[in-house]
Amino acid sequence: MILNFFQTSANLKKIPRQGWIDKLSIDKPESVADHVFSMSVIGMIFSDLENYNTEKILKIILLHDLAESITGDITPEKISKNEKRLLENNTMKKILKELPILLQKQYNDLWEEYALNDSAEAKIVHQLDKLEMALQAKIYSDEGYSKEKLDSFFKSAKKELSDPKLLKLFKEIVGYD
Repeated sequence: MILNFFQTSANLKKIPRQGWIDKLSIDKPESVADHVFSMSVIGMIFSDLENYNTEKILKIILLHDLAESITGDITPEKISKNEKRLLENNTMKKILKELPILLQKQYNDLWEEYALNDSAEAKIVHQLDKLEMALQAKIYSDEGYSKEKLDSFFKSAKKELSDPKLLKLFKEIVGYD
């Protein structure tokens, strides 16, 4: 049972981040697992520095894109927010059924908290998601990818950041106002 969950989770290593393919035509972009790992490191450091519940933040980060191990990385242009939310909710229920009941409930509660964005930790994780995207866009920019094409990623990230310290980090990462 748990092995199926592990295998599904490991599949994230094979799922490319679709936005980089669609907007930059990158042949081998970072995987969703790459994104989650980078986000986890950023989240751990930020959470510890700001006295958030680091364990909770890390669990939400590790769960936030898990449905993509089955659905793939669906960009906002492909389906509506409501369709995506329904698809991901149904997929998460299937994935979590591979775990013992106690963990199913705990992880589903965290998943729903993130999806509803109704806690301090969920709000920070949503912002960390955008900050990490901006960091990756900066990496691609430094590798020579089009600054014009990357600008939409920077603008999207900046628009979603409200925490003053994350905004400061964003400006340091990308040198963008």
